[in-house]
Amino acid sequence: MTTAELVRGQNHPLPGTRVEIRVSAGSPVIAGATLGDARGRLRDAGRVAHPAAPRLPGVEVSRQAAAVHRLAVDPAALPPDVHRVNVLLALPAGADGPVSFAELPAPFVAVTGPEGDTLASYTVTGLDAESAVVALELYLRQGVWKVRAVGQGYAQGLAALFADQGLTEAAALAATVEEAVAAGRARAVSPPPHASTRRPATTAPPADTGAAPAATAAGSAPTVGAGTTPSGTGKAPTSAPVDTSVPGESSASRGPSAPGESPAPRDTSVPRGTPVPGDGDGAAAATGGARTTGTGQGRGGPGAAGAAVGAASDGARPATPSSPRAAGPGGEDPRGPAPAAAGPGTGDGRIDYRHPRRRPATPPRTAPDQASAPDQASAPSQASAPDQASAPDQASAAPAPAHGPSTPASAPGPSRGGGAPQDVPGRAPQPVAGDAPGWSMEERLHNQVWGMFEDLARTVAAYRSAVDFADSRQERELDGVLADPRTRVGPAADAARAAARAKHDALVGQAEAALERDLVQLEAEAAVVEPALPPALAGWDSPVWRAYEPPAERPMSLRVGELSLPERVGLRIPMLVRLPLERGLWIDSGRLTGSVSPPADADEMRRLAALTATDLAARLLAVHPAGELTVHVIDPAGEAATALLPLVEAGVLGGPPAAGASGVARTLERLTRRVDLVQMAVRSGAADALPPDLDLADQLLVVHDFPHGFDDRAVNQLRYLADEGPSVGVGLMMVADREQARGYGPVLDPLWRALLRLSPVPDDHLADPWVGHAWTFTPSRAPAGSGTVARVLREVAAARRAAGS
Repeated sequence: MTTAELVRGQNHPLPGTRVEIRVSAGSPVIAGATLGDARGRLRDAGRVAHPAAPRLPGVEVSRQAAAVHRLAVDPAALPPDVHRVNVLLALPAGADGPVSFAELPAPFVAVTGPEGDTLASYTVTGLDAESAVVALELYLRQGVWKVRAVGQGYAQGLAALFADQGLTEAAALAATVEEAVAAGRARAVSPPPHASTRRPATTAPPADTGAAPAATAAGSAPTVGAGTTPSGTGKAPTSAPVDTSVPGESSASRGPSAPGESPAPRDTSVPRGTPVPGDGDGAAAATGGARTTGTGQGRGGPGAAGAAVGAASDGARPATPSSPRAAGPGGEDPRGPAPAAAGPGTGDGRIDYRHPRRRPATPPRTAPDQASAPDQASAPSQASAPDQASAPDQASAAPAPAHGPSTPASAPGPSRGGGAPQDVPGRAPQPVAGDAPGWSMEERLHNQVWGMFEDLARTVAAYRSAVDFADSRQERELDGVLADPRTRVGPAADAARAAARAKHDALVGQAEAALERDLVQLEAEAAVVEPALPPALAGWDSPVWRAYEPPAERPMSLRVGELSLPERVGLRIPMLVRLPLERGLWIDSGRLTGSVSPPADADEMRRLAALTATDLAARLLAVHPAGELTVHVIDPAGEAATALLPLVEAGVLGGPPAAGASGVARTLERLTRRVDLVQMAVRSGAADALPPDLDLADQLLVVHDFPHGFDDRAVNQLRYLADEGPSVGVGLMMVADREQARGYGPVLDPLWRALLRLSPVPDDHLADPWVGHAWTFTPSRAPAGSGTVARVLREVAAARRAAGS
């Protein structure tokens, strides 16, 4: 079906079946929907779906403010008197963010069908002082549902929007929405205190359960809590971070990739990235690979915090809002089938939180007299649940251990190589570099990095969910004490309050203990994996660069930075993108609204962005075989001359940096001609007919100081290269400040959406739309004064000369 790109007032028919509305904005926004009658009037506040009431008949919206939303509308399930569904967006009040849509890129809204195909899209342009807007309207006309692009804004916010639709209690409802959004922001709790200052938590279950509750799969749909994973890997895949500052970069519209784009499920065959992240808007895949087993499979990480809650709450199960499942290439779900329900109970009415596909560690064989010792009865490796063996999705998997992760199950296929250290019963398995599926060590390390990203995402999601559950439970119990006027005061009321607080502290303490255990294990794995990474995946400070030699073949992925979460800032997971680049890179040299580092002035941001681009270009040259990548640079005003000096002095560029409008035109003309010729040769099957002087190596265009020196033709050529270049080996890297290109308006929105946004300083612009994390991206730059980049480039230049290129 052809996608309709709507303008304001234009409409398009819908199939009448369930549709998904995907929203991308440049900052967290509130998304909701109103159900109106034939005249568009609201009957009452119960006809508004918003974060405090996200589900209505036929409509489901997000529970919190985010830069990326997915709303579901099923016309067949709507009440009979509903003829109009208005999709609204609003900026959260009181947040440290923009106060009007004029400060954001134009929001992008897309309507997709059941198969993930985009039916219609609309870029909401022309907004100024408005803080709330009706973006789309789905309406019934003569028995046919249609969608109309509205774009009606309200400077007075949600209250004015609701009042305009005839709601008398508009102000009260707007306040309710803001309170719900504020509560959602509070879920991002502060990091737990250091382990040495925390009391130990007891997570042992009642003796008759046979094993302690195991990790809940945080991030599983539809709720975060105990459950099974979409695959038999023992890990529930998470969505990678997404870029929250670029409209329209939904993961389904681009397909999965490396960090900054939507990740694929853990499988040995890994789809190439366009993640991270993120989508969005943005990116996804935090590392752009898949991991089936490995050290991470046996972790008690993901959901371990939720397990602690389960052990202390008499079966109460923490849950977080449901989140949509990102679609992969062609609309399929990259995470596989939806998770099954939680496992059966323990027989005494409690919920069994053990992971149904986690395999227990196999301890060394013991003597008969040791095996029957009383203290062995509850050893983690001996935990089992006979009643789970017959569950439909657990027929071939054993439950998780009670107090620690199990050793990784042996993966079919290629050998891992090398012997793992002997694990000690009752302790976490010792991490091993390359302990993941793959046909080569590079692929195993790639998949292991991706698994570490998944583990960190899920274990932090479980911790936040557990703390949120503890808060809500305490609030509910305190409300119960205050509900009866006769028990509000007195010794009984004081005792009830003290008991509620004690339960809250116990639940939070157990969640913190589980989080600390999982983070310590991840740090141990990172300490083993990081020194083993090859140059393409290693940081610039790695010793591997001291013995650098040009490779014989191109690697499968490239490190562009690191990702971290506030719960453990020092634990950084490499962010990888797949090679060849299937999506261009945009290094934002403008003001960063989400920066976690001290603000820099405009000149310093441009300098850091130019240095980041040079380091990335040098890394790309270093990981390609000699002569298989040609780098072109456009620097219209010469502002990046200092940063480009290592590339120029080494002589690894395809020519001098292009300057001025004429240099821009020549470079773009040459690259667009190459794209056209190669595309025609591929379509006609006549590769041997290409001109002999055509450079068949992969090409990388680095653009500085955009849009200076670009006329309308050059802008269109740049958009063409961003869209069509990756398919024929032409990549794009831009260093640009979006504000400087604001004069082009929405014309450039498709360009920004086609690029993966990176920042030259640590910044939390990568959002994870599945578990709701805001990942902090830190660029990968060589240490100042190290000379590593210049030394590597000299080796690259020598290899190119030896190869005659």
